[in-house]
Amino acid sequence: MIILFDLDGTLIDSTPAILESFHVSYKTFNTPIPNDEEIKKLIGLPLDIMFEKLGIPNEKKWDYVNAYKKHYRPISKAKTSLLPFAKEAIIEASKIAKLGIVTTKTAKYSEELMEHFGVLEYFDVLIGREDVENPKPHPEPILKALKLLNHKEHKVFMIGDTCLDSVSAKEANVTSIAVTSGYGSKKDLEACSDIVTINALKAIEIIKNL
Repeated sequence: MIILFDLDGTLIDSTPAILESFHVSYKTFNTPIPNDEEIKKLIGLPLDIMFEKLGIPNEKKWDYVNAYKKHYRPISKAKTSLLPFAKEAIIEASKIAKLGIVTTKTAKYSEELMEHFGVLEYFDVLIGREDVENPKPHPEPILKALKLLNHKEHKVFMIGDTCLDSVSAKEANVTSIAVTSGYGSKKDLEACSDIVTINALKAIEIIKNL
């Protein structure tokens, strides 16, 4: 069996670090800062697409991304936490499956965070934004993770908190489990996901009973 996890909103809460870094990037270029709720609605998308959707012109978006990353990395560990029951979910999942992370965060930062929280050792693969051409909701990140895990006849599950995760899973022919601990609304998740539950640990309990 293979279980893949999203990060933000599924295993970790990095909202303070994300919002602060967005604020800094806009201040760097003397641009009005978007409403925090508008930013939060887009978490899960790659940074360049988030900035585009928030109104930054295509020719300037990478300047904003670079300003974001410059601020984010030094504060990320201090302003990110594991979600409740996330570590327990990882440990329980590791007893029944090979584990992977599929995220639109930079893989390097993601690895540093997982090591900081003492859980990196449980994962056999980590696919970040720089590892693919087409991020979620495209199936490429999941398919790449499965290839690295030598996927053949295993049952495969993708646990995430937005429809980006669920659509990616369905396109990759993988069972999607959505958790309401993150950024997607329950209504949206019920429309796009195979299974909806409250957090990653509950998702693992469901998988055990399937």
